[in-house]
Amino acid sequence: MNQKPPQLSVQAKGQRTESEICPLSRIQAGSVVCVKRLTTPPETTVRLRELGFCEDQQIKVLTRSSTFICQVCNARLGLSRELAEAILVQKVPGLVPAP
Repeated sequence: MNQKPPQLSVQAKGQRTESEICPLSRIQAGSVVCVKRLTTPPETTVRLRELGFCEDQQIKVLTRSSTFICQVCNARLGLSRELAEAILVQKVPGLVPAP
């Protein structure tokens, strides 16, 4: 069975949709997202997948400052802002961050 790749949504300026794919660096703390694509060098991509950052994996952004702390596979991992820019994610529908 062929699956269609995720579609980037068309949106008006300033509006976001649930199906929007964006870099992890744009996600607010407390959000749960699904990894859609890794746009990192091959050796970094392999290491990220070994750590659990693989396509279709759900992760939670715990904090975001100079370092992004994410929970993936019951582990907490710190990512640089540059690396967070290279991980494309999609918000998980129905899950909203706590205030």
